[in-house]
Amino acid sequence: MTSRLWLLILLLLASIIVPFMIWGEQFDAALSLEGAKGWMERYGAWAWLAGIALLCADIVLPVPSTIVMSALGLIYGWWLGGLIASAGSFLSGLIAYVACRFAGHSAAEWIAGKDGLAKAERLFEKHGGWLVALSRSLPVLPEALACLAGLVRMPWKTFVIALGCGTLPLGFTFAAIGAIGVDRPGLTIALSIAVPAVLWLIAGRLMKH
Repeated sequence: MTSRLWLLILLLLASIIVPFMIWGEQFDAALSLEGAKGWMERYGAWAWLAGIALLCADIVLPVPSTIVMSALGLIYGWWLGGLIASAGSFLSGLIAYVACRFAGHSAAEWIAGKDGLAKAERLFEKHGGWLVALSRSLPVLPEALACLAGLVRMPWKTFVIALGCGTLPLGFTFAAIGAIGVDRPGLTIALSIAVPAVLWLIAGRLMKH
């Protein structure tokens, strides 16, 4: 990849990492499992919407999204909590994609250059589905890759399917942890990576046919 394309990627990562460095500890302290549950429950019947808002705020703020998902499971149970958590994570990725697709393409081309952006487009054409689906369970990368997918104008259908493959297992896994009270981070990470990979493999084959 060209140096100008690396500059674009680094700027995207910096826009996400810097808020973590400045406010990360405060958000982690305020949004512990019980803290996130208490904050959402203040909104009564609209607690689910408050949870979705927190997950969408993760685009620009250092919100511990997996804690919020577990808190939703604690409030609503693994099934309804999983649906809400998945919807929030999905909406967060979709907002980042749409915003960058329609508002950031010109700036990205100016930073990375036409050749650099063309290389990123080819990368996402070949591997974009895998990158989006598998990134949802990782820190920092989900927002950065959703933004980059929008900047390179990754096909809408491919992005939405890949995003769904990543967000559904993630939301239900962490909601189940909150509902059941399971504390097995190794198993959680394994499931949140393996299941999206399997789903995208199936979705990719179906799309080809």
